[in-house]
Parts: sequence; C-alpha cells; structure tokens
Amino acid sequence: MTSRVLRVAMVAGEASGDLLASHLIQALRAKAPNALFYGIGGPKMIGQGFDAWFPLESLAVRGYVEVLRHYREISGIRKELRRRLLADAPDVFIGVDAPDFNLALERALKRRGVPAVHYVGPSIWAWRGKRIRTIGQSVSRILALFPFEPALYEKENIPVSYVGHPLADMLPVEDVRDEARELLGVPPQQPVFALLPGSRQSELAYMAETFIETARLIHQRVPNALFLVPMATRETRLLFESALYRRQARDLPIRLLFGHAHEAMAASDAVLVASGTATLEAALLKRPMAIAYKMAPLSHRLMRRMAYQPYVGLPNILAGRFVVPEFIQDDATPENLAQALLNFLADKDLCARIGEVFREIHLQLRQNTAEKAAEAVLASLPGEAGKHAALAAA
Repeated sequence: MTSRVLRVAMVAGEASGDLLASHLIQALRAKAPNALFYGIGGPKMIGQGFDAWFPLESLAVRGYVEVLRHYREISGIRKELRRRLLADAPDVFIGVDAPDFNLALERALKRRGVPAVHYVGPSIWAWRGKRIRTIGQSVSRILALFPFEPALYEKENIPVSYVGHPLADMLPVEDVRDEARELLGVPPQQPVFALLPGSRQSELAYMAETFIETARLIHQRVPNALFLVPMATRETRLLFESALYRRQARDLPIRLLFGHAHEAMAASDAVLVASGTATLEAALLKRPMAIAYKMAPLSHRLMRRMAYQPYVGLPNILAGRFVVPEFIQDDATPENLAQALLNFLADKDLCARIGEVFREIHLQLRQNTAEKAAEAVLASLPGEAGKHAALAAA
C-alpha cells in the first residue's frame, strides 16, 4: 500500500469487541504500517497502539433499563465523538458491534462521505429485524461473523463480507484440557467447573450471587470440586468478591483468576456461562455448558417479545437446535444450574456428542478472519486509496 498515513476511527463497546478490534488493527497495520487508530476501545486495542479517547467500559451496558440509567453519559460521549470525527474526518470508520451506539454515528459519517464499516452484523436474525433498513442507510459494508448472515443482507442490497470468527482462528481445534490443567496447576482427575458470570459490571450485578450459590450446591454433592472464575477487569473482580462476602461463601473452593478465561474453560469438565460471546468461546474449546442470563425484568419482557428464535446462546443458534441447556431469568436458579452441570459431570457420552457438534462449528467459522476483515476494510476506501489497498491485499 502507499506510504500515506491511513487514519482509522473505531468504536468497540465491550470486551468481545475489544478482542475483535485488536486483531483487525494488527492485520491492518501489517498492510498500512503508518496507520493511526483512535476512538473508543479497551486494553487489547490499546496494546496494539490504539489511542482511546474514551474507555470501552463507558459503553459496556446491556438491557433497555440499564441503558436508560446511563443514557445521559452515553449520549454525551456519542455527541462529543461525532463532533470530533466530523470536524476532522478519518479515512474510514469501523464500528465494532455495539449497534445501538454505532449505527447513528456511522450514518452521520457515511453522509459526510466517510466509509462506514460495521464489524459484527447486528443480530437481525435473533430480534429487531426491522433494523435492517436503518443498517442499510448507515453502513458502507457489513463484516459478518456467521455463515448464515450474508444472505440476509444481500437480500436488502447491503454490501456484506463473510469473514468468519477470529476466535475460531485463535483457539485450537483439538482438545487442550490436559495442557490447560497443567498450566493452572489443576490435578488431572479433579472435578473442575468454570464459572463465567459476565464481562460487564451490569451482568455481575445480576449474575454473581446466582453463580456463587450454584457452586455451593455443587460443592455439597462433589466436595473435591474446584471452581475457576476468570475476571475480565479489576472492577468485575471486586464485584464478584463483594458477592462472595455477602453470601458468606469465602470457604468455597473458588479460585479467582485475572484473565485466563480460555484456560479456565479448557481445564474444566463443564462451564456455567452468562449468555454472550463467552458461550462461543466455550463451544470452540469443545466444553459442555449451561447458559444462564438475568437482566432487569422490564428489559427481559421487551426482548422476549421481539425474539425470533427459541435460543439465546450462540452455540445453539449456530447448531440450529438446543445442544446445551439455557436458563433465562426466573429459570436461572442455582438448583437448575447445579443439576445441569452435574449432569455433564456424570455423562461422558453426552459430553463427547456435544464436543463433536462444536468441532463442526469450529471448522465452519475458521476463515482467517482478521486478514479477510482487513482486506474488506481497505477495499472500502474511496478512489485511488481503495484501488491501492485492494491491490495490496490481493
């Protein structure tokens, strides 16, 4: 590519977006070494040289009621970011997931002539399908992670590229349980459960105590069980530790980890996970799981009315059937969750069948994602810049 400086504005709204964006930055920098990256991002993006104008955590809120509580703060950030980007337009804008925040920003920039690429197609296949018209007005191209998505966008004449999922490139296809246990110092035969109650502070507020009580019930039936709890940030770790104090559960064999989520899941016999990207990570690691989620009651009622599918977990959505159990809202009780995890511990044949389904999903999603996404971004640049980028990426 030419030696001119490529200026890339990006917005990621949560930990999974931070991971996706960090790999894309790395792939883009390999093709455009002088590129500048700035906007809203997290620690992984910053580690790739990203200039974070606002912290990712400021957008990491899920659910209608929760967003309303933070509306003034989030709206203020978007207005300031829009003002700065319109005053000094980047060469391209990349919104990484967070459609409720990014689509309006993308629409304003697209109208100004800035290519607006949206990385991670909004979940029109799950709920709020009418958004596709707004998406078409807002974006120059969608980078879709899942193979069933392009047809939905092509039907509406929205440019789309299927790039696969970077986690499928990162994580090994083969089982690495023994290696993970050795790394974490866990005996080969000890029963181990990974607990992932969410990466957002708002998720911990709803899920932490339920996960702790689930561990207590399992410990009563399997006294030698170990519970690995990876935390994404210091803030979420503090929230989980506070929940342990409230539930008087400091005596439980819970090992808190800072990061190491993949190792914790890989080392486990079964995973208890809040619905979200972590469910896909567990599937790619071929681990049986119980999916749980709670949110504000009003948020749940609104989202349930707009849902198109009976599943909320990505492994079940990708498989097109219930491969692993889901416990949402009032069904997410410690009793239900403990029994589901103990069922996995007792039934190795069931775990093997689940692992085979997850292996097929893994191979389907492994597409050298960062490279494909970088090519699509560079090809979206207008005029000669886009031509040079397309040739460089060929």
